[in-house]
Amino acid sequence: MYPYYDHYRQNQKLVSDLIKAINGEYSAIQCYAKLAAMAPNAEQRDQINEILNDEKKHLRQFSQIYTTLTGKQPLPQLIEECAETYLEGLEASFKDEQKTTDFYHEIADEAADPVIKEVFRRAAYDEQNHAVWFLHYIGKEK
Repeated sequence: MYPYYDHYRQNQKLVSDLIKAINGEYSAIQCYAKLAAMAPNAEQRDQINEILNDEKKHLRQFSQIYTTLTGKQPLPQLIEECAETYLEGLEASFKDEQKTTDFYHEIADEAADPVIKEVFRRAAYDEQNHAVWFLHYIGKEK
């Protein structure tokens, strides 16, 4: 009946999802920097820093999409506290990456724009890869 209303609703949901994704990436960046500093050896620190670089890339990409859709710069906010110990940080990061993988797949599935769809599809794969690394390091710590 009102095709513009459906488009508006879709855009509003995408903008809302983008804000959540931007805040999640921003928070992950803060926590992973702290986690990398707590890593017990150079191998784990280097891998966490590689994950950190992926998260920074996601934040840039999501921010660009947000700016394109809204005409405004996002204002990322810290939405979670970082863990105090290395093992707690690994466990929290693993759980967060798993949830984020599902969230990004949902965004990709709902996105009409092929570029947005691909950005979130690729980010979901990165998040799943990160989860595997965190799980691997949890196994080494226990």
